[in-house]
Formats: sequence, C-alpha cells, structure tokens
Amino acid sequence: MRSRFSPSERTKSLGIPIGRSSDAGPDAITSRDNKWLKMFRAALRGTGPTAGELIGIEGTKLVEEALSSALEVEALLVSETGENQVERILRAAAGSETGIARSRILRTTDKLFAGVAGTEAPQGVAALLRPPDWALDDVLRGRATADGVHRADSALAVVLVGVQDPGNVGTIVRSAEAFGATGAIATRGTADPWSPKAIRASAGSALRLPLLHSMATPVVLAQLKIAGVKVYAASSHVAQPSSESGVGADLCESCAIFIGNEGAGLPSEVLHAADALIAIPMSEAVESLNAGVAASVVLYEAARQRKRASNCE
Repeated sequence: MRSRFSPSERTKSLGIPIGRSSDAGPDAITSRDNKWLKMFRAALRGTGPTAGELIGIEGTKLVEEALSSALEVEALLVSETGENQVERILRAAAGSETGIARSRILRTTDKLFAGVAGTEAPQGVAALLRPPDWALDDVLRGRATADGVHRADSALAVVLVGVQDPGNVGTIVRSAEAFGATGAIATRGTADPWSPKAIRASAGSALRLPLLHSMATPVVLAQLKIAGVKVYAASSHVAQPSSESGVGADLCESCAIFIGNEGAGLPSEVLHAADALIAIPMSEAVESLNAGVAASVVLYEAARQRKRASNCE
C-alpha cells in the first residue's frame, strides 16, 4: 500500500507545535457544526462505514495500530487532553507507509471532543481511516508480510452469520487473529467488524486481519466451494464429540468455520451446505455458548490441531 504523502510531507508534520493542555490553539475547531466534527461524530457513534464512508477509531493505541498496519489516516482529531499524545503519534506516522497530512491534524476543545466521542471517558485522540481493500483471496491466504509473501499453508477463515452483537464480532475477530486464522467474513445481517464497538472489542485485530463484510451468505458458500475450502458449521444441534476428539473435525485442511446468531444459530442453508457439522464438548446442563466464546474455542482447537500436525511432520 503506497503512501499518499511524500517523505518530506510526513517529516514536516513532526514540526507541528504542540499546544498547552489548557489551550486548544488559535486554529482549533470551536463549532459543533464544523464539517469535520460531524464526520467524526458519525464515524465514532455509528454502526460502521457504508460505501464511501470512513472508519472511526479512538485512542492513541488504536491510531498507532492503524499507522503500523499501513491504513490511510484521513484525519486526526486531538483535544486539549490528547495533546500530550501528539508527538508519539507523529513519530509513528513518520515511520509508517502512509503518514498523516499536516493539514489533516485537527484540534478542538475537550468539550467538543466529548460531543463526538463514542466512549464515556475519551482520551482526546481519534482518527478517520480509509477502509482497507481486502479480497476473498486475502481472507483465504492471510495478510501478506512486508516482502509480499503469504505465510499460511492452508486457509482458516471464520464466517459470521447474523452475529448482531458488535462485542461478539470484535471478540471473534480478536480470537481469529490470536489463533492464526487467515481472515474473517461477516455476512449480511452481522454487525460491522469496522464499527467502533467491534474495533474496540477486537483490540485492534479488525485493523490487521483480512476482513470482508456485508456479503450474502449464499455467495460466500458458493465462493468457498469454488475455492475448494471445506465448510464447517458450528452447531449445538448435533451429537457432541468426545473430549478426546475435540470438536470432531479435521481443522488442519483449508476450511471456513461458520458461527451463527447468538440466539437462533445458523440458518438452514448453511447447515445443508456444510461439509460437516461440528460441536464443542460441554456439560449437558448448558444449552449453548455465547457466539464469541464458541468461535474462540473452535479457533483454539484449529490452532492446536495445526500445531500438532506441524510438530509431527
């Protein structure tokens, strides 16, 4: 991903004067009707970007994550409280591929910042990002390294069908990255993994892991079949395997694990199209698991199987 700014522009941005914590500066935004504040408010309090819209993130760490992931920062908003983090962010920007344009570093008051923030105790730092352009091939091969090489030997994708809680979506994306998944797909009707709440729940994984969203479930199933990827449906309506056999499926081969709605589970079209149904061994007193927990357990089992197979080679 190439930078939109020259190295000189990124370096020059480091020379921006840092305002005092009690002064947002003479060029600070002072009207709640400012167009940039309206954009930040929509992004930080919305349910995720629609076509042509930007991703909103809050907090120094997430902004640094975005820069290190080579995402394009369209604008940075800093309040009086966040001023002490500006130098740190600009150092990260200077070392990134994309940087931050000097003209897009915006300042405002703590009061106005709180009016656009999506958190109860804002840190005074927020950014608008251009969504990364992922394709199905990225989801199945994993994110390429700096030298452009994909390290995954076989696909391990997690597909979310009707998972409506953004907290669960973020948790699943975080677990997917933690346990070596190559990518994730959020089908139509699932909370947007790039919504503010989902990004926070993912602890930044949604900014790094290859993601697709708003795809129709039949299209996802068809494309996975064409790609030769096994479809496994996680379901509580199947005989549970013994603890020795894990979830009862070979997760070393290229596969996509489908996780359903928190209450209703997976739709019949997925259950009928699946190569196999898988279940998690658990107490009979528990009917089902939270979607985020269920996905995490299955992804851990996939990582365990793959590590064991690698050690046996």
